[in-house]
Amino acid sequence: MNARGWLVIAALAATVVATPGGAHAASPHDRTSVAESRRVDAVPTPVLSWSACFEIAECATVPLPLDYDEPHGATTEVAVLRVKARDQANKVGSLFVNPGGPSVPATGLALAAPHFMSDEVLDRFDIVGVDPRGIGRSERVQCFASTGDQAPVMADLSVAFPVTKAEKAAYVRGSQQYGRACSTTGRPLSGAMSTAEVARDHDVLRRAVGDDKLTFLGLSYGSVLGQYYANMFPDRFRAVAIDGVLDARAWVGDTRRILDERIDSAGGASKAFTEILRRCDRAGETTCAFADGDPAREFDAIARRLKAKPLVVGEFTVTYADFVFAVLSAMDLPSAGEDVTGLAADTRAALDGDSAALLRRLRNAAENQPPPIPGYDNRFDSFLGVLCGDGRFPAHAARWPAAVAAREAAVPHFGGALGWNDSACAGDAWTVRDEDAYTGPFNRRTAAPVLVVGSYWDPATSYANAVSTSRSSPNSRLLSSDNWGHTAYGSSDCATATIDAYLLTGTPPARDTVCTGAPQPFTGQASAGEASARRAGKQPPPIVPPRPGSVLTGR
Repeated sequence: MNARGWLVIAALAATVVATPGGAHAASPHDRTSVAESRRVDAVPTPVLSWSACFEIAECATVPLPLDYDEPHGATTEVAVLRVKARDQANKVGSLFVNPGGPSVPATGLALAAPHFMSDEVLDRFDIVGVDPRGIGRSERVQCFASTGDQAPVMADLSVAFPVTKAEKAAYVRGSQQYGRACSTTGRPLSGAMSTAEVARDHDVLRRAVGDDKLTFLGLSYGSVLGQYYANMFPDRFRAVAIDGVLDARAWVGDTRRILDERIDSAGGASKAFTEILRRCDRAGETTCAFADGDPAREFDAIARRLKAKPLVVGEFTVTYADFVFAVLSAMDLPSAGEDVTGLAADTRAALDGDSAALLRRLRNAAENQPPPIPGYDNRFDSFLGVLCGDGRFPAHAARWPAAVAAREAAVPHFGGALGWNDSACAGDAWTVRDEDAYTGPFNRRTAAPVLVVGSYWDPATSYANAVSTSRSSPNSRLLSSDNWGHTAYGSSDCATATIDAYLLTGTPPARDTVCTGAPQPFTGQASAGEASARRAGKQPPPIVPPRPGSVLTGR
């Protein structure tokens, strides 16, 4: 997305439908609480010892309080990376970015900024990524003493998601063991990884880079971090843009409902998937390979056959869970329509005896898998450290099979796939607590406006989350987009330019602004190659644990 920025908004005006809101008298804004000020302001401004790294960046690590109630006590090392603004003389400041996960390092997103951010943003901002505590290049949380101790527990959790009775029993057992390990061996860091702590880290690091106010772009779970900062420090930011939004109130939740029942990722996936099949049917066989027959019935038939018997293709075995997980992964991209229906058509052909196309797909996925992480793989530990540290969950892991069955009944295929993500957070598994976790309120009137961005067809963070978040935030603006895939930034030219304009000027778009004109399924606008180029370096993941997934995706 080079050579684009806020100046292109005028050229894109024909694709924006805006309904300006009426004028409102300015209301007094909320301020950072005395308790929160006392925590972060007691920490001396760190001196960052930058060193050149990765040819285009600077890296540093900084010790920050493990517990902000003890600002001069134990610390944890936090990694920071920045790509300096190209026009230092006219720099706005620093743009802190977070790609989501939780568990994805933000330093990687900052390093990739030259590949997907506009020239105007790269000229005027130092792009800063902070690996949240416990994650990436920061001091890493570790829930098991060794990979040998971790391996048998991961074996219980190694399926894309459990389907059979035996798999579900193993999954409950593994979830309990993992949560208990993080609550014992993983301490003390596992009890100090809540999003509130990361927001506090950002406030301290904001001072360290010399910014009076924070400028922040959060994608996917990064939207939760943005909401936490905006509500904990409502007068300390100049711009917070959140894209691919999870409603923070649902993220915190309650002890009655599992995570997907609250954030409804399965519902967002089902909405996008249903629309893909509808458009495939309307486009016809010449445009959509899966349109020879009723696409919805054909998909259900594939699912039934894979549930009855996994498909063996060459050296690979494809289960029902593999197939559904691969569909979810395909929907993350702007080319979701073509990718999902192509996958379905290849799988149907393989089930009917012609496996050539599916075998090519499988081998390509295997070749493009990232190399194994050397040593101890703590990605699942770090995912749980944030998720379980933030939220409230049912008391017993044994509650998940019934709860997920209810989600599967309500949202076929995807409810079962996404309902298990938080099972290790059950009260009888995850017992370590962050006493300073933030649980709200999330309706503070901020001094500066928050930009909330939602895509109608986002399969991971339902558009409804963006709507509810905006409605609960008194000084926010909702930007809606018709793009496909997960998040709008980098996938919709209009949305990207509008977000950039807000970050650069601090001025949000008009109320009820809608970006249209993004590539649509089965129109020839978004090939898989184009989609990959458009999202180079920026692929915020949906809310799924980073453990072995589908053989069809390698994820």
